[in-house]
Amino acid sequence: MRSAAPTDDGRPDDDTHVTATPPRQRTEAASDDSTAIRIVNLIGADRPSRVINAKLPRRAEPQPPPEPAPPRRVWHDLAVCFGFVLVAALLTAGLWPDPHTRQLSLGANDQVLSEWFLAYDARVYAGDFSLVTDRLNAPDGVSLLANASVILLGLMLGPVTLAFGAPVSFALAIGLNLAVTASGWYLLLARALGRHRFAAAVGGLLAGFGPGMISQSNGHPHITAQWLVPALVWCVLRLADPGRERRQQLITGALLGFLVTLQYHLGPEVLMITAFGLFLFCAAYAAAAWPDARPRLSGLASGLGITFGVAAMLLAYPLWLQFAGPQHVRGGPFPSYYFGLDAASLTTISPLALGGDRAAANLSTDPAEYNGFFGIPLLLAIAGITLWLWRRPVAVACAAAAAAMVVLALGPRLTVDGEQTGIALPFALIDGLPGVSAALPGRFALAAGPLFAVLVALAVDTALAVTDGWTRLIVPVAVLAALAPVAPTPLPTEERPAVPRYFTAGMWRGCVGDGGVLVPVPLPEPRRPESMRWAAAADTRFALPEGSFIGPYGTGGTASLGAFPRPTSLLLAQVADTGQVPVITDAQRADALADARFWGARCFVLAAQRNDAPLRDTVEQLLGFPPQRVADVDVWKLT
Repeated sequence: MRSAAPTDDGRPDDDTHVTATPPRQRTEAASDDSTAIRIVNLIGADRPSRVINAKLPRRAEPQPPPEPAPPRRVWHDLAVCFGFVLVAALLTAGLWPDPHTRQLSLGANDQVLSEWFLAYDARVYAGDFSLVTDRLNAPDGVSLLANASVILLGLMLGPVTLAFGAPVSFALAIGLNLAVTASGWYLLLARALGRHRFAAAVGGLLAGFGPGMISQSNGHPHITAQWLVPALVWCVLRLADPGRERRQQLITGALLGFLVTLQYHLGPEVLMITAFGLFLFCAAYAAAAWPDARPRLSGLASGLGITFGVAAMLLAYPLWLQFAGPQHVRGGPFPSYYFGLDAASLTTISPLALGGDRAAANLSTDPAEYNGFFGIPLLLAIAGITLWLWRRPVAVACAAAAAAMVVLALGPRLTVDGEQTGIALPFALIDGLPGVSAALPGRFALAAGPLFAVLVALAVDTALAVTDGWTRLIVPVAVLAALAPVAPTPLPTEERPAVPRYFTAGMWRGCVGDGGVLVPVPLPEPRRPESMRWAAAADTRFALPEGSFIGPYGTGGTASLGAFPRPTSLLLAQVADTGQVPVITDAQRADALADARFWGARCFVLAAQRNDAPLRDTVEQLLGFPPQRVADVDVWKLT
């Protein structure tokens, strides 16, 4: 309760004593009175004029609830990506009954090499990892950067390798490379570029499961690991956006430099092919729409400058090691004229596709190099899409860049249906350049797959956006019909012998111990690398002499497959091939001891195989004492 303040003569301001008692609660019947009393209580009852002149607060009008944000439909994207995983699982199903005893029928030797590198890459978790290792080709060693060592993939799958073995990691890598690459292109098309989800899914299928990707899955995880390529493309598109702020350009340029570094350690050949494809696309886009491209160039140039700085800083040592470090190589071991595409293969469907024919394999040098088998239906669809969308610079640029990459894939000389014409082609201008000389020309056609995928997605998206019902139906159906013949079939697989229990159970430690050199009989080589599986089963804890790899043993230090075979290696290879035991001379016994000292060998090991009896007799005569049977192998332990 509060009293009115008195005046100078002792009387209150009003004629009566005012007392205000604010109510504790307000009822709806007395809402206005309660409001007035509350105002009096706030300003004081000694100034009634304030109450009279005061304006009662207006009741707030009820506001409609805010509209919910449109759903991002993440579940739709997850469902599409899960569908890609299911497709990849079906294609690699032949490896999964038991990855340790299953192999790719068309890429068994490359699978062995990949498994060895995956096993060695996992050694980073034990703190025993080097970019130049002596665990292969002892004592000289091997440079991982000169080989398809899939370092980043090996690190990511390292826990799987240590827990379940390199064959399981290999099977995962083959399948996930396909699925994640398709998912990356789908997300780029649907999320970043705003295409219709169905159109983006069709594009993702072609980019991730196209003829070249399926062919390269026969033992080449370093080529099929293209799941960073969509991210690289996204960064380049952001750099070319003139509406980006300077800070965004800096961040995107630095991110692109980091992604370039990751892709280098995943597959440098894919990185180089991507760079060529992006350059040709940008050039074609600038030619098709110069007024629109011109304001984009400054941001793109400055952003790529940041990219170059970041990548140069992160890759300075690896690049030095690759081109000037120990065991570096010059050029590649494969001649470019031999591994260019046959022009006839472009209109032929891959033998690994639904509409393919086994006879088409004669148009390629290797089952893992069906890089240009697009087929007439797909090429006609691409031509039709380009003509339909010729007013859109993006479509023109994709078609032009794809055509240019295919021409480069033909190699330095034109070959048609197995006949070399002698006609010089553009690849001859870049043949021999650092990096390019180590790549196979035919693989440049791999860039055409994603470019075709973008065209297909643009066509389907455009058709679904029009009001004409026939266009909405005809274009998607025609695209799917063109893609049906190149739809992949499961990768061919077959049984392979299990790794001897001597290695899987760790009994090898009684022979060499960690880091020691074990000599398989016969020694591993590019055409016979099976014994490298022994080391992979032991997490590459022991070293092998010679082996299957790329090293500097060609003329003048140029690249070669494998090393110079020692005399004992040549002798054992001859016995393995012929099954005949030669007459062993004292000179050959001396060579065997000298070779063992050169390798730093602690023991020779022979497992069950073809012609194992002649091999056992030969080694026994060379070393002068019989082997010891340990578990399922014969062991000659050297003192």
